[in-house]
Amino acid sequence: MKEDFPHLGIAVLCGLFGKTRHAYYDFLWRKESNLIKEDIILQEVIAIRKELPRVGTRKLHYLIQNKLRSHEISFGRDYLFDLLSEHKLLIRQRRRNVVTTNSRNWMRKYSNLVKNLVVTRPEQVWVSDITYIRLGNQWGYLSLITDAYSRKIMGYCFREDLSADGCIEALNMAVNNRLYYESIIHHSDRGSQYCSHKYVDLLLSNNIAISMTEKGDPYENAMAERVNGIIKMEFNLYESTLGFDQTKIKINNSIKSYNELRPHASCDYLTPNAAHLQSEKLKKRWKNYNRSFNYQNSLV
Repeated sequence: MKEDFPHLGIAVLCGLFGKTRHAYYDFLWRKESNLIKEDIILQEVIAIRKELPRVGTRKLHYLIQNKLRSHEISFGRDYLFDLLSEHKLLIRQRRRNVVTTNSRNWMRKYSNLVKNLVVTRPEQVWVSDITYIRLGNQWGYLSLITDAYSRKIMGYCFREDLSADGCIEALNMAVNNRLYYESIIHHSDRGSQYCSHKYVDLLLSNNIAISMTEKGDPYENAMAERVNGIIKMEFNLYESTLGFDQTKIKINNSIKSYNELRPHASCDYLTPNAAHLQSEKLKKRWKNYNRSFNYQNSLV
């Protein structure tokens, strides 16, 4: 009889709320099933962030959905936002506070050739920029050259100074990594590194047209700025306590993961390496989302 009391209590409680005992047990089963689903999703998030440490929620949603489709597990973006928020796994934005461009130099400036240009193929336009990484009591400077069509980082260099040598090394790497030999436009800000004779001569010797921002407006080189932000924010490279040499290794691994693993909504959710092999207009899969909190969820 004692064993029947708990069942009797549940039956009475269910009756008070107009529910059957079967509905109660069905609720418990769904709750357990949801907990298992949450655990599977969180484990996938942790696994992905081992290679893409601060990838945004929309990219995570795309990557995880593909992995779990065979297990018949599906969920929406809002569900993932709320789940990550509950477990404090959303990524907050960080602000840039160091200037790496000196456009007030005496060297020749070039016109903006990419204004209103529609990019339709890989290696049509390269965008370049320099960003900083804090190394204890000093700074390291990362020069990047990115393909505007595929978002692939074609060349990069990490140095302890802001000389043109870092930009030249990144450009040499980009030239060596070319897959196509049609005309290229190289677009940058008006920093002294990009205006230097050595850099300009290297561009011209490789038949690369030169384009620069005209008014110092960062939006004229927005894609390069965006890629800088992705590399630093999603791969924890705003600052490093590893020292210069180990930080350089981390940058190499991060750029490899960025090119090979990270999907871009503006490239039909292809990785940069995969997008670089395409030859047609890529579908943009991003939209503007309004949410009540200010978290990083990249659209690029």
